[in-house]
Formats: sequence, structure tokens, C-alpha cells
Amino acid sequence: MAVALLLALPALANRIGASTAIDWQPGLALHEPWRWWSAAWVHFSRMHLALNLAGAALVAGLGVSAPVGPRAAVAWLMAWPLTHLGLLLKPALLHYGGLSGVLHAGAAVVAVELLRHADRRRRWIGVAFAALLMAKLLFEAPWGPALRHPAGWDIAIAPLAHATGAMAGMMCALLLAGRTPRQLLMRRTSDVVE
Repeated sequence: MAVALLLALPALANRIGASTAIDWQPGLALHEPWRWWSAAWVHFSRMHLALNLAGAALVAGLGVSAPVGPRAAVAWLMAWPLTHLGLLLKPALLHYGGLSGVLHAGAAVVAVELLRHADRRRRWIGVAFAALLMAKLLFEAPWGPALRHPAGWDIAIAPLAHATGAMAGMMCALLLAGRTPRQLLMRRTSDVVE
């Protein structure tokens, strides 16, 4: 909940529109490192902000209902700047703002926590949730153009931000849990055989 509020409240307080002082710009990322965090608070329209605030509430709700602990919050915080670091893979993405990449990181952290859970039912929920997240990311084709313009949206989306967020969240959650993706999968396989 605290991390979701740390993401949402400054985004809500920030003025709607392009904020070149704090948005993500690959050419300035190394000289102005605050952008690794502040880009999440930039929103280019009211619809963009509303959708991202709803997403923050959803991820917070997932974390509460899972339930996840302080380790998950730390993993999500660690994934925040790494989400934006991944955007360096697409230098054509000259400006980026919004919570969506970091929200995908939080969703991935929740998925990993569910997959690690001692309760078999929660682990299966984690499998389903991780599969849905992966399907969404594949559908968005982050290897394609830097920006997509969904019908009915008043902004473009950057699919790579969603993918780098999910990857950063998963890796940070696994790192703090002392697991590798292989160990997590091997545990799931042995559970199915039982």
C-alpha cells in the first residue's frame, strides 16, 4: 500500500501535461538520475492519469489480498528505477512518462510472491496471474515500435515500459527471495507431481 501511495500521490499532485524537467529522456538519464524515479509521476492527459491511478489501486489491492509483505515492497521499490533503465533499449523513445511500467513491476512482484507461497491454492493463483501477465506483455509486442496508439486513447503507450517493468519486478522479487527463476519453476513442477 505504501509503495502504491508513493507512486500515486506525487502523480496526482503533478500537473497534467508534458513535464520535460522530470520525464524520462534517454539522453539525460545519466546526467539527471532523478528521472529514473520522477518519470512515473508525469502524465500526458487526464485519461492517462486516471488509468494509471486505477492501476495503482489494482496493484495495491492485489498486494493486500495476496498478501505480500515488506520484502515485496522493497522489491517493487528496487524495480522502479530499473523499469526506466530498460527503456534505454529503445533510443527512439525520446520521452516517456507514467506509472504503467512501474505498475507492471508491482504486478510481477505479486506474481512471484504468490508463486512462492506455501498454500497450494495461492500458488495456482500465482501461476494463472503470471500467465495472464505474460500473455498481455506478448500481445503488446514490446519488440515492435516504441509507441503504439490504441483506439480510443488520447495518448500513445510504450509497450517496452510494461515489459521492462515486469522483468525488473520479477528479478528484484526473486533476488530478495534468494531464488532463481529455475528454482521457482522446479518447485512448481515438483508440486504438480505430488
